[in-house]
Amino acid sequence: MKKITVIGGGTGAYVVLSGLKDEKVDLGAIVNMTDSGGSTGRLRDQLGVLPPGDLRQCLVALSDAPDLWRRLFLYRFNSGDFAGHNFGNIFLSALEKVSTDYNEVVHTASYVLKTKGDVIPVTIKKTHLCVKYQNGKILKGEGKIDDNTDENSRIIKAYLDPEIEPNSFAIKRLKESDFIIISPGDLFTSIIPILLVKKIAKTICQSNAKIIYIMNLMTKKGQTTNYKVSDHINELNSYLGKDPDWVFINNGLIPENITEWYLEHSEGPVVNDLNKKNTFKIIQADLVDRTTVIQNKADKLTRSILRHNSFSLARVMMKVIQNNI
Repeated sequence: MKKITVIGGGTGAYVVLSGLKDEKVDLGAIVNMTDSGGSTGRLRDQLGVLPPGDLRQCLVALSDAPDLWRRLFLYRFNSGDFAGHNFGNIFLSALEKVSTDYNEVVHTASYVLKTKGDVIPVTIKKTHLCVKYQNGKILKGEGKIDDNTDENSRIIKAYLDPEIEPNSFAIKRLKESDFIIISPGDLFTSIIPILLVKKIAKTICQSNAKIIYIMNLMTKKGQTTNYKVSDHINELNSYLGKDPDWVFINNGLIPENITEWYLEHSEGPVVNDLNKKNTFKIIQADLVDRTTVIQNKADKLTRSILRHNSFSLARVMMKVIQNNI
């Protein structure tokens, strides 16, 4: 059975894991642990806990528990002192307070949700994501970077403060993986933070695993403004140390009303500017979920309304995994 490891955080990893959950593979996820915005950020500030948000989404994606449990872990309060908080985030934070270590937190939550696969925090140490822009500005904290949407200067360096050691289970999982899937998601606030943890990028490069990179559908204002496919790959290479083996790029039509929403937010489709002379294989397919995501009124953050289609992604990924084409 092929060992497949998805790296990322938030909605992107959720979509990929949801699609692969019922496939006959040994599935796992290595999760970003630098989030500091929204409910997660408030819990970090007030309780001194590790960020639970991305971990929660991966746990729910792999859950085989009754639907009520999954809906409970995704439930967001819309009034009172808990307004904006997610139940799953509170649950994980409370677990952290009564557990001996964070791996026990994940084990307990996985038991409750009956996860079909391993969910592994990339680190169980506390740290913050920092970025330096071309204009010299420096921001500390993933939440502040996400909020800096009016920034026109490019990010020239991302780093962690403090530098931290990886979770030993993450290193073991990467070494044993047959395929590593880099999920879609904000490049600088979901993917690169994982690669910044000590030994993670080096372990991936030294492993025998094949790497699949799922290209984002849209640019991200303030982070990847006007980025084309080649820009994403070049940035990924600069932090990982190598190119992926496959790059999945959407060629499906994006509904006009969704495109207009993104244009109003100064974002747009990631343009494929690659030529035939690449070190990796390009897989193009219709990967769009055309169901518009409705913003939860209790959620204080503005989130993307377009997603990859879990089942379309899974179909294409499994074709590569099974045939190594």
